[in-house]
Amino acid sequence: MPRASRLRPERRRRRAGGGPRIGLALAGGGPLGAIYEIGALCALQDALPQLDFAALSGYVGVSAGGFLAAGLANGMSPRRMCRAFIEDDAPEGDRIRPGAFMHPAWREFARRGAALPGLALQVAWRALTGGQTWLAASERLGRALPAGLFDHAPIERELRRVLSQPGRSNDFRALANRLVLVATDLDSGRAAPFGMPGWDEVPISQAAAASAALPGLFPPVPIAGPEGRRWYVDGALKKTLHASVLLDLGLDLLFALNPLVPFDASHSEHHRVLGSGEPPIPRLVAGGLPVVVSQTFRSLIHSRLELGLERYQTAYPGADIVLIEPDHRDPTMFLANTFGYRQRRELAEHAYQRTLDDLRRRRRALGPTLARHGLALDAAVLDDPRRSLLGRRRPLPTRAARALRRLDAVLDDLQAALPAAS
Repeated sequence: MPRASRLRPERRRRRAGGGPRIGLALAGGGPLGAIYEIGALCALQDALPQLDFAALSGYVGVSAGGFLAAGLANGMSPRRMCRAFIEDDAPEGDRIRPGAFMHPAWREFARRGAALPGLALQVAWRALTGGQTWLAASERLGRALPAGLFDHAPIERELRRVLSQPGRSNDFRALANRLVLVATDLDSGRAAPFGMPGWDEVPISQAAAASAALPGLFPPVPIAGPEGRRWYVDGALKKTLHASVLLDLGLDLLFALNPLVPFDASHSEHHRVLGSGEPPIPRLVAGGLPVVVSQTFRSLIHSRLELGLERYQTAYPGADIVLIEPDHRDPTMFLANTFGYRQRRELAEHAYQRTLDDLRRRRRALGPTLARHGLALDAAVLDDPRRSLLGRRRPLPTRAARALRRLDAVLDDLQAALPAAS
């Protein structure tokens, strides 16, 4: 049966008097991705006050986005998660301590180290008996290298504690709405949609840890199932968003947040005016290996996202998708440390302000899409120059800055209209 036809029963129920089915897909991106998504979610919640982002029809999270999706599905509002993860002034039951993400994997080190003497003897025996060259035999020593640097167990414990608070649940089956956390089966390479039927007996905290087990940083997470114990790693290895697991359920509107985008340093085909004080980046190669690797990784995952969105438009013609992501010309988000936490307040505020700016620029294009589902952007929120995430008011814009902002919005509208007229 074609995927598009699966939407029809949902459409019939909606026409019979039910409200629109709205979902949220959160991509990964390490601590930086979580910080961006918290800021962006708070901006969306403020700009769409008639929509409760902690009571949507479904959530799908990958990697760092899985932790936020688990919180939202348990009724934690974006502002509440901001207090817990960004401001550190939330109740003890809400807090996830940053140190849990950087706890060395001592057991993994010890287990691999214990195997080193035996592997060394095997290498020496194979080389001395002529079975293999020293170089070929020494490849076996790679088995002694740890599969990850940091332990996932403290992360799982922290999330389990948060989800064990009154009114919440660490059980997928006890939630009012669908929650899906996607990991990748290490031995088969297949996606594991924890939370879907047949995959929902795993605790949410364990599924979230598996979805965020980025190879090299965290060892694969063992999870027992009908086929025995299997090992799982980061869900982003397969797809950036995994939005189809929700779209298959017949959603009418899907908000998709993607925190990592390639940086456009050329400035040749873009007109958006960046704020003052942004560091210049004339050529990315000047940043050396870290910048080149970051740009390469971001380009790869974003190309998959673009291909996925094109497929969604064909496979789910009855569903609208609103993508929220950083401006490709925003050096602040590109130069920030992906695994950093120290600048979380500044970066969350930056994400909040830039998301409001993005919604302001796109309000004419987004208006009809949102209206189809009974939603509308709050003009008072978008046009309030003093609005902030963390209580610090922005300085009032100068007359020149206001003129540039208006010009920027007009150019965006013109750029969107040109393809339609051609």
